[in-house]
Amino acid sequence: MLDDMMGRAVSPVFVGRETELAGLAEAFEQARANAAAAVLLGGEAGVGKTRLIGSFAERAAADGAHVLIGGCVELSAEGLAYAPFTAAIRQLVRECGAEKVAAMLPDGGARDLARLLPEFGEPSGDIESDTARARLFEQILTLLERLAERRPVILVIEDIHWADRSSRDLIAFLSRNLRTTPVLMILTYRSDDLHRQHPLRPVLAELNRVDGVLRLDLPRLTQDEVAAQMAGILGTNPEFSQVNKVFQRSEGIPLFVEALVDCGGDCSFPESLHDLIIGSVEQLPDDTQRVLRIAAAGGLRVGHELLAAVSGLSDVDLENALRPAISANVLQIADGRAYAFRHSLIREAVHDELLPGEHVRMHARFAEEIGRDRGLVPRGRAAIEIAHHWYSARDDLWALISAWEAAGKAAKTFAYNEKLQLLERVLTLWSKVPDAAERIGVDHTTVLEQASEAAHACGEVERGTRFVKAALEELDERTAPARVAELVVRRSQFKMFKRKPGVLDDLRYAERLVPEPGPDRAYVLSHLSSCLMFSGEVTEGTALTEEALRIAREHGDECLEADLLLNLAMGHSIAGRLDTTIAVNATAQAIGERVGSGRITLRALANNVDALNNMGRSAEAIELALEGERLARKYGRYRAWGAFISNNRAEALEALGRFDEAAEVAEQALTMDPNLRHRYHLRRIRADVAIARGETDVVKSVLNEVDAFAVQEEFTQELTANARLKMGLHLLSGEPLAALGVAEETVRTARILSKPMLGWRMLALLSGVCEATEAIAPERAAALRGQIEDAGATMTVDSPVAEAYRLCCRRDHDAAAAAWERLDRPFMRVKSLLHAGRAAAGAGDREGAAVRLRTAHPLAVALSAQPLITEIESLARRVGASLRQEPSPGGSSAPVPLLTPREQEVLRLVAQGRSNRDIAAELFISAKTVSVHVSNILGKLGASTRGEAAAAAHRLSLIG
Repeated sequence: MLDDMMGRAVSPVFVGRETELAGLAEAFEQARANAAAAVLLGGEAGVGKTRLIGSFAERAAADGAHVLIGGCVELSAEGLAYAPFTAAIRQLVRECGAEKVAAMLPDGGARDLARLLPEFGEPSGDIESDTARARLFEQILTLLERLAERRPVILVIEDIHWADRSSRDLIAFLSRNLRTTPVLMILTYRSDDLHRQHPLRPVLAELNRVDGVLRLDLPRLTQDEVAAQMAGILGTNPEFSQVNKVFQRSEGIPLFVEALVDCGGDCSFPESLHDLIIGSVEQLPDDTQRVLRIAAAGGLRVGHELLAAVSGLSDVDLENALRPAISANVLQIADGRAYAFRHSLIREAVHDELLPGEHVRMHARFAEEIGRDRGLVPRGRAAIEIAHHWYSARDDLWALISAWEAAGKAAKTFAYNEKLQLLERVLTLWSKVPDAAERIGVDHTTVLEQASEAAHACGEVERGTRFVKAALEELDERTAPARVAELVVRRSQFKMFKRKPGVLDDLRYAERLVPEPGPDRAYVLSHLSSCLMFSGEVTEGTALTEEALRIAREHGDECLEADLLLNLAMGHSIAGRLDTTIAVNATAQAIGERVGSGRITLRALANNVDALNNMGRSAEAIELALEGERLARKYGRYRAWGAFISNNRAEALEALGRFDEAAEVAEQALTMDPNLRHRYHLRRIRADVAIARGETDVVKSVLNEVDAFAVQEEFTQELTANARLKMGLHLLSGEPLAALGVAEETVRTARILSKPMLGWRMLALLSGVCEATEAIAPERAAALRGQIEDAGATMTVDSPVAEAYRLCCRRDHDAAAAAWERLDRPFMRVKSLLHAGRAAAGAGDREGAAVRLRTAHPLAVALSAQPLITEIESLARRVGASLRQEPSPGGSSAPVPLLTPREQEVLRLVAQGRSNRDIAAELFISAKTVSVHVSNILGKLGASTRGEAAAAAHRLSLIG
């Protein structure tokens, strides 16, 4: 707002418009109720449409809305194509990042949005066809729907009287199709511009016929409202004669009221917003204006010493020149002997006043002075500041040189996104500098290679893929086989992130390019062996790993040695040798820490989180994961590795039956916009929780998102995870034969691995499918049972978890229940107790069944595992068993409330008098989740206050 910028004549009080605000609020409430709405807001130029929308949007945003704003641009008669949607999506990209926006769309959707924004890569080949236009409309519709799944969306499109044809068609399309989504569209237009033949008129007529569309006309201010506006500007009630004069001259248009008050009521109306902003600056002395223009070239904030060096003024002369600007509140004194423009719009307006030659000279002067003395800018900023100014000075040579230097500096501080942007600038400038290679000491292909590497580091898959492709086009595998091999490996990594086929083919091709023993071959083998192991080819993968490990050690390459040790550990993990796995991972982690490799350190740590969980040491796994996530932030690799470690933490939480926490951790990791493969792992965890709780819609949604019904995964882990979820969904939906079909397909096509969370877990589930179907398809169930036994005979048991699953497969359910109890895995314990209860009931032991069901029932209730609760209660009714807990001899008949492990942790901190915010920080969860836990605890303890809960906790010995 202008009043916030410089104390101009803008009222701090929002005058009138209560009726219009109420109409907008009503429309927003309608949208929040999943009934999309639209508002057509008309009014004359300057009547206050933007301020009304701004006031409403501010309130709505505070109420949880996601506000996107785009405006149409006047350009001859037709406007600029898709301008408002381009602006809104660009805002979203600024807020979320292009990758995150693309992730909300179906596969390939980003290529359609690329027509609007280059951030989404290359447009699809048929962008001019009717099908492409329809697809673009669908992508924007989908994008809004996905956004609105998180929170209500308000899409503001201003000045639709300037809208082009495509924008008008898209507005109409969205109005027709956003019917059950919490999205409110607000469309503003100048009513005084709509002549009879205006192309917007038929669009407005069509929109008026759509349900949920409200039309508002914003009137001029009354004289009393003008008086209130002036009072807000002046800080005192104006005289009646002054109000009358301003009202008559402005005719109640707020923009003109502001302008008239600003100049005492005697000047003509300003012609533009730029004139309004720059007007106060132009009232300052000439010397002050000159220094302000120099400062504007320096940015929003510029240090005193730097400004003095660029301007050539002494300290005294500079201070004298700036004092009027500070008095007029154009500039402010900032910390560190610096000056800052009060608002970025002031700085932009002043910068826009620079003449072309002046613009070049000023930015060149900043680059030169910072280059002479890098202490003139904050530490670590000199390289990027120099690069910015040379680029702004349009000096192609020095812009290229400085961007290359700044890219190297950015990499050292883990600023991979910045490095990528600077390398892209180098590539852009390359053709403009004839001797570019000599100037920076590398060829064009090297820049492409480094850009692809930076893209890989920060998860920019699409951009990285383009760099790899461009680099490969410049290389010949006959003369540069090693460079080609490295790029092909990186291409395979990008394919893996996007779940594209051909990963293993690429790696085998790369391996053929480097047949001779040496570092290049070892590098390729490290990736090929890893891919082979993930694909279930453990024997070949291990052999190649050992070959590469010998080469790495011969050449003293510790980083590569660590990577290969991690691959070797993976083979041990898949084979079920988990103690060896942890030891080898720890060796690799020590190397990573010694050589300062965050990637190796985090990879080793993440793998040990998984190994600990597989061994049944899930509480240790969670603590290690939290440490890993902290390290990932420290290393600047949270998006790439922090989300992966969070995934492993969520798996451990799910194993312990801490379902709410598991789902929350997965959702929080998803906000980091992880690559697609990690995203799908996180979504599968949510599906596991949903299966346990009977949320079939959630399971279906996840399976559809990960394309489990359409895509045949290359990697065994993903393949078996999808199969597990599909069988779980069919069993949950009362479709045991469909589950049997998936089970039969799984044993035919999937390699059942020894890892407890993959192989033995899968065998236990397959065994459960056999039990569910042996009465209705005995021959098929018996055949499947035989295959399960054959697979189990080849697998090792190297952990308590594997042993517990093996007991499930053998139908030794009582022993399995005891094993799960020792492992503190309540969900699996309940399932085993239920199976044991069924077996006891089938043998005529009703009391034995009752004992098992009474033990299982409160556990299932604490887990909110509704399917198990239903099965337990149904079996209890069939055997005539009561599920009430029997009183202990000589004890109270009232059972001790069963709290989950997380609730016990929360209760312990409540008893210490800790607040929800303190507890959230201690346990690394949100305050909202703490509040839910506290409510559950109060309910279970029958307490009305936190104090009563603490007293009950001590009385019942619920906390240590």
